[in-house]
Amino acid sequence: MKSLLLALVLAISSFQALAQPAAVIDGVQMPAWLERDGKRTPLAPGMELRAGDAIVSGSGARVLVKLGEGSVVKLGENGTLRLTELTPARELFKAALQVLEGAFRFTTDIAAKARKREVSVRVSQVTAGIRGTDFWGRARDERQVVCLIEGAIEVGADGEPTVTMDKPLQFYRREQGQTQPVGFVEVGQLAQWSQETEIEKGKGAARRGGKFSVQLVAADTQDAALKVYDQVRAAGYAAALAPRKEGEKTVYRVLIRNLPSRAEAQALADRLKGNFGVDEPKV
Repeated sequence: MKSLLLALVLAISSFQALAQPAAVIDGVQMPAWLERDGKRTPLAPGMELRAGDAIVSGSGARVLVKLGEGSVVKLGENGTLRLTELTPARELFKAALQVLEGAFRFTTDIAAKARKREVSVRVSQVTAGIRGTDFWGRARDERQVVCLIEGAIEVGADGEPTVTMDKPLQFYRREQGQTQPVGFVEVGQLAQWSQETEIEKGKGAARRGGKFSVQLVAADTQDAALKVYDQVRAAGYAAALAPRKEGEKTVYRVLIRNLPSRAEAQALADRLKGNFGVDEPKV
């Protein structure tokens, strides 16, 4: 009986692990998009990701991704992050991420460190193998940088031996196809780099579970609402069409949801006012 009960508990635990999304968008400072199967969609909190997806961030944007095993990936502005592999098996979580452009940060929490996983991040032509760590990097033009914040990583360019970095503030860089000696970065420089991937307060970022919305327009016809809806979404803002009955007529509203506070919602409303057909947005 005890053996049967144990097997049942293990089966339920395995099912719950598999039921968790492999990766999900936790926060987004727009504009940003999801590219999947040749289509581009505005990025929104709560979107579940899968292998083959690419995240693209626009000017001033930030994206926060939560992996199923607990790690967090942050992407800065004008960046592209591709999820080349995502296998959320309970026995071994496997992921391969490719930063084609922009700044990123990968952070593993304590719970995730204890779980068996095999995760690598490729920064242009440089690959970092992860062993329970926190690190930052950037790919821009012909320059790639990987900076260790905590833990240990193995870094190497294609066709070159890997280098183990296990001391905080060590950084690896490659310029114009040439790998440079591993050095140490100043704390102030790392703090400056880190800001490139952090969601900024007061910029109208949306978060998973946010309770506030911005109404961009309330139109008498669906066609009028769709004109604003299409413009806003094309610009990388996750607008939704939300018709509502008011007395005898239907009002066609265009909303952006998931704002975490009234202040953040107002900040987004202020940013969009006068753009994309948005005249008088309301929180």
